[in-house]
Amino acid sequence: MTGATARAAGFRILAAFHMHGNIVRFILRLLVASGILSSVFGQSSSQVNRRPRAREAGVIVGVLQPGPLNAITDVGGVTVGHTTLIRGDNVRTGVTAILPHHENLFREKVPGAVFLGNAFGKLAGSTQVNELGEIETPILLTSTLNVPRVADALIDYMLALPGNDDVQSVNPLVGETNDGYLNDIRGRHVGREEVSAAIKNARGGPVEEGAVGAGTGTVAFGFKGGIGTSSRKLPASLGGYTVGVLVQTNFGGILTINGAPVGRELGRYYLKDQLSSIDFSLCKPGQKRGTDSSLCYSADGSVIIVVATDAPLDHRNLQRLAARSMMGLARTGAAGSNGSGDYAIAFSTAPELRIRTAASNRASKSNVILLSNDAMSPLFLAVIEATEEAIYNSLFRANTTTGRGHTVDALPIDRTLEILRRHGSISR
Repeated sequence: MTGATARAAGFRILAAFHMHGNIVRFILRLLVASGILSSVFGQSSSQVNRRPRAREAGVIVGVLQPGPLNAITDVGGVTVGHTTLIRGDNVRTGVTAILPHHENLFREKVPGAVFLGNAFGKLAGSTQVNELGEIETPILLTSTLNVPRVADALIDYMLALPGNDDVQSVNPLVGETNDGYLNDIRGRHVGREEVSAAIKNARGGPVEEGAVGAGTGTVAFGFKGGIGTSSRKLPASLGGYTVGVLVQTNFGGILTINGAPVGRELGRYYLKDQLSSIDFSLCKPGQKRGTDSSLCYSADGSVIIVVATDAPLDHRNLQRLAARSMMGLARTGAAGSNGSGDYAIAFSTAPELRIRTAASNRASKSNVILLSNDAMSPLFLAVIEATEEAIYNSLFRANTTTGRGHTVDALPIDRTLEILRRHGSISR
């Protein structure tokens, strides 16, 4: 069976999934296990992840309360979908889609902004977002060399939407991190079918985390990174707004959890080689060697932070909100290295702020009420806390992964919790 034929068969099976759920689930797993079909499906077909989220393990970040799901989907209307590609010994990659709403985003754009922490990356579409203050497509995250293919597929998806027959310009927003340590990155395995599946499978509710979607092949702090999410809901006295964050973690530094030096005590951290007596002369930049994945450890990589809120914010204050997410990143011990692309994308789902595209309203004026600058401070704290916890969740939920002859260990939760207890950084 050719790859194209197998994928086509997979999508026919997916179409029947809701009709014959349990039987189809069993067939899908047999096909994936046999290697006939790659794992190209979303959250519904993944195996159960029994690793806890950070908060479930007793790691309470900050003072604000999370939303009911503690996820970016706590912001009303936001949905997330993954396509995870695990094929043979070398393919460990995927794509993650974040949709601000499920209407036609080109016709009903949302206010947005991009903040550059360190622009060593390929965030397609960012300049137009910051020029116009608008996001007009789903936000897609993937692997570095797949950005052009994913952007092309996203354009095809948008052009095919009902009502877009006359569209002649689309600004696809696609972020990336480099998963080449575990994944055959040069193969550029994410294409049109995978992108379409991630978007069409996007759902509200709990978000799958860890080594899934765009986080399938990523590494963070020398451990298995991936997708993580968290949220914060302000009390009614502060407006009752929700801020949700989703991260794709693939960066390094000295892992710090609630102030505790976890990475240092686990013996896996940036500059460990320069500060030790081990001979690292055979190491190549950015690589690890031997069986100890802390050896030859680099802080290069990248992180993409996606911030959603239902607060009525324009481009300027969304950019300020996105900038504060870098403070949450810093709290985790990120090194902000030369080779780490650190980006934050923020948008507002407030219905009254949607920018409706039609020939009849080109001269229309906006009369919406926006939050004042003074009202931003609680939202700033919310995004800092949610970013920090989302990064922890990406580590706590990720499983040990092997690809391209390399193995990256999952964060050892029991040892991590011991360290946190010793430093008084855990609730139990």
